[in-house]
This record gives sequence, structure tokens and C-alpha cells, in this order.
Amino acid sequence: MASRKGSQQSRGDGDKYSVLLPTYNERENLPLIVWLLVKYFGESGYEYEIIVIDDGSPDGTLEVAEQLQKIYGEDKILLRPRAKKLGLGTAYIHGIKHARGNYVFIMDADLSHHPKFIPEFIKKQREGGYDLVSGTRYRGDGGVYGWDLRRKLISRGANYVTQVLLRPGASDLTGSFRLYKKEVLERLVERCVSKGYVFQMEMIVRARQLNYTIGEVPISFVDRVYGESKLGGNEIVSFLKGLLTLFATT
Repeated sequence: MASRKGSQQSRGDGDKYSVLLPTYNERENLPLIVWLLVKYFGESGYEYEIIVIDDGSPDGTLEVAEQLQKIYGEDKILLRPRAKKLGLGTAYIHGIKHARGNYVFIMDADLSHHPKFIPEFIKKQREGGYDLVSGTRYRGDGGVYGWDLRRKLISRGANYVTQVLLRPGASDLTGSFRLYKKEVLERLVERCVSKGYVFQMEMIVRARQLNYTIGEVPISFVDRVYGESKLGGNEIVSFLKGLLTLFATT
């Protein structure tokens, strides 16, 4: 198949957007999320690159990523794999080192975050000059689809308790669809100590501590299409421990 690079007219405004896609067992989802990213970035005309950070997936995710790189070009798809599963925070640190954009998107590769919202993130950031823009499921037209009542209660409850204890000034603390100025993301990741489910929450709390400005875009969150959810009992316990640690130290 011919390369798609250079098929769309660039805006030429000097900004470039790096998308960090940490993956683990996402071979079914990766081709579609990459296709959607190429589609919406191409239609909007923004310069972009997609950095796939695979943590040694046993299902062959990296091999799929290599095929996508051949299709879309090495300038658009960067492969920065790691030997084993090392955690989300370190995946971002690893990805940032290779990012050539001055803005960085973080999002899930499991299709729960739709790339159609990317132009809205960019518009919001440019309107307010925000240091980071966070997708929110809890304001405006935002929402969650495909979750059972238990998952919804856990998410709502976690968000409510966090709001009461930390007063972070953002409506969705545990979401992971965000746009950062690159230097802001670098500084925040360096300061964060949390792992797993708490990591995204700490990023917002630290941003407030450092007086970074935060914008929000309502998003629709859709439960993963293929594969198993990674949220279980251990993650919930870790979240509560992390929340109490943040409350005690911020």
C-alpha cells in the first residue's frame, strides 16, 4: 500500500503535535486508532506524529505497529518499544524523549478516546493559551458509554472524593485524554510519583501546584472495544492509597 505521508495540506503555523500511544496487547485496536488519528489530523491540517510505545506485548502489537509504519511512513509513525511492561508514567517519560512536537497528546490506544475530539482540544488550547487541556466526561456533552453501574459508581465516586479532598479545579481527574505543552508535560512527569490509576490525577494536582492553566473539553468515553479492561480490585485499592498520600502531601 502506498504511503499516506504528505497527502494533506499543512497549516504551516510552526506547531507540531506528538501523540504518545502506550500499548500493551492492543493489536486489534491499534490499526483503527492510528487510522482515525491520521484521518482527523489530516483533515484539520495540523502537523503531527504518532509515537507507539509498546511494552513487550505478547500478542504481536509491535509487529502490527511495524506494518502501520510501512503504510503511513516513518515520519508519521515512530516506534519506541520497551522490553517489558514498566508503567504509564515511565512510558510518557520514554515517549517525550523522542517527541519532536512542541505539543503532546496523551490518550489510550484502546479506542475509548476518539480522535475526532483532537481538533477541539487544539482549538481550546489556542483560544485560552492553556498549559494543558483535559478531556472531561463530567461536563457539557461529556459522558461514558459501555460501562456497567459498578464502573460508573467507582469512577464517579473516585472523582467526587478527589474533588472534596484536593479541590483541583478540574472536573475529570482520572481521565487520560489530554493535550500538554511539551515542556509542561516534561516537568509534571518528573514531579509525579504515583503509579497506575492515580497517575493522571496527580498530574492535574501538580499542575495546579505549579500554577499551570487548565482548559477542559467535553468528551465521550467509550469502554474498550477489544481486550479486557485493566481496572480491577488492586487498582481501586492503589487509587485510595494514592489519593490519601496526595492529600497528606499537597
